[in-house]
Amino acid sequence: MPRPAPPRLLATVAQACALPVADELQALVQVLRARFGDGLSGLLFYGSCLRSGDPTQGLVDLYVLVDDYASVRTTLLPRLADQWLPPTVFLLKTATPDGRMLRAKCALISLKDFEEGTTRWFQSYLWARFSQPSRLVYYRNMAVRDRVHASVANAVMRMMSQTLAAQDQTFSSMAFWERAFSLTYGSELRPENANRPAEIVGHNAAYYAQVTCDAAASVPGLTPSRHQSDVFTHHCTASQKRQSRRRWNLRRAQGRTLNVLRLIKSLFTFEDGVDYVIWKLERHLGEPVEVSPHLHRYPLIFCWPLLWRLFKNRRLR
Repeated sequence: MPRPAPPRLLATVAQACALPVADELQALVQVLRARFGDGLSGLLFYGSCLRSGDPTQGLVDLYVLVDDYASVRTTLLPRLADQWLPPTVFLLKTATPDGRMLRAKCALISLKDFEEGTTRWFQSYLWARFSQPSRLVYYRNMAVRDRVHASVANAVMRMMSQTLAAQDQTFSSMAFWERAFSLTYGSELRPENANRPAEIVGHNAAYYAQVTCDAAASVPGLTPSRHQSDVFTHHCTASQKRQSRRRWNLRRAQGRTLNVLRLIKSLFTFEDGVDYVIWKLERHLGEPVEVSPHLHRYPLIFCWPLLWRLFKNRRLR
């Protein structure tokens, strides 16, 4: 059973989750509340649009937390897909009051699965994402709010404990998180440039310094320096380091397999799924992606040559 997150870390996470966001985001909140009704538990905003501060310039990343899949699904197959490989991604479009278009990539997941994924999952898919700053833009009641705050704090704890043995012996918070995100990016098929972890950490350096300080005393084997601020040492043994390498090799194989399965799933659950996947690839690669004319019509058959070409050319890491 994972140990509970320390109160200082919970307080830091709660403060970050409550920070204001752009007013335009409320248009998305209202549409999702109308769509899912009483089954909607909460909405978490994270990702590149949060970092940029402008949700109209890009694709907004939202996690849609629901009580359970049966409460928001009326047919069996979508419900089974939700349970089999959460989260389920779908596209949401709506206009702001002044007529600007908002586009959101919404990831549907039950609150229970979100708690499990940020605390206990072997794969880093959820705890890597939500160890980053996020905003709780809607919650149905205080009990839901507290559960989400605890999950986000647990994501930080999970990230730190699972990447500690792969760190240099002595490190700063920035070096720690850059290495941590490099490991988690490496466990997914992501078209990211090599300096992406440094960009993410640098954008919220104060947040990462604070959560590292808050969590340090509760992470076994991690010790803050008594003489220097933001300097830490770990005491992992050679055996623990070898075990960590084996785990990250397993995560790499598992995570890439799950990414392919999620990509296939999104072709059917995501409106204009092929266009979304191509747009995402082009956005991260910074160049056009050549697409077969048959890809839109038969995505399951013709996605493989594209994926293989990108992987072979080391465009998917």
